[in-house]
Amino acid sequence: MAESSKIQLFVKASDDGETIGHCPFCQRLFMILLLKGVPFTLTTVDTKRSLDVLKDFAPGAQLPVLLYDGEPKTDTNKIEEFLEETLGPPNFQSLVPKHKESSIAGNDVFHRFSAFIKNPVPAQDEALQKNLLKALLKLDKYLNTPLEYELVRDPELTVSQRQFLDGDQMTLADCSLLPKLNIVNVVCQHYRQFGIPKELRGLWRYLDSAAEVKEFQYTCPNSEEIVQAYRTVVRPLK
Repeated sequence: MAESSKIQLFVKASDDGETIGHCPFCQRLFMILLLKGVPFTLTTVDTKRSLDVLKDFAPGAQLPVLLYDGEPKTDTNKIEEFLEETLGPPNFQSLVPKHKESSIAGNDVFHRFSAFIKNPVPAQDEALQKNLLKALLKLDKYLNTPLEYELVRDPELTVSQRQFLDGDQMTLADCSLLPKLNIVNVVCQHYRQFGIPKELRGLWRYLDSAAEVKEFQYTCPNSEEIVQAYRTVVRPLK
C-alpha cells in the first residue's frame, strides 16, 4: 500500500520562488521522507504569490502540507507520527530513537536562541547569551556521553564517537533538531558574531556529520535565506 501511494510534500519556497526556503518544519519533513526512501513529489510554494496552490485541498493552511493519497495533513507533529506509523517496518526503517533522552536532547536550544536574538533590551543581551550557551553546553555533554551500545562495544570509552543524537544513523530527533541548530549558528554568526563555539567538540562532530549526508545537505535552505528571514526581528547592534 505505502509503496504505491502518491505522496506530495508542499514546502516554503525561497525568495526566488523555486528553491527551498527558510522553514525548519518543512526541512524536518523533507528529511524524514528522504530517510524513509519512499518516492514522493516535492513542491515549493511561493508564499508571497502562490498560496492558491493549496486552496483546493488545504485552504488557509500553513506550510508544510502533506498530501497522502489525496488526503491533506497539515500539523507537522501529526504528519511525523503518521509517516512513522504508515511507512514503518518491515518495508521502511523505523526512525524512532532507541534512547528516550535523544528525543529531548537540545529541546531548549531554539527557545533560548529566540529569546536572545529577538531581545529588544541591550542590557539583557549578556544574560540571554549565557542562557543559550548553557543549552548548547548541555547538548554538547549529551553528544559526548557514550550511549549504552558504545560502552558494550568498548567499556573503556569515555567520549562518544557517534555521529548523531541516537547513534550513527539519523532519527526523528535529528530531523527536528538539526534544522534549528543550523538556524542558530547562521543567525548568531551573522547578527551577533557569536556562532556555536568550536570548543563544543561533540556538537561540532554532530554538525559536521550532518553536513556529510544528503538528507541534510539537500534539504537546507541557502544561508542567506535564513539571514533575510531574521532581518526584521533582530535588533541591530550599535
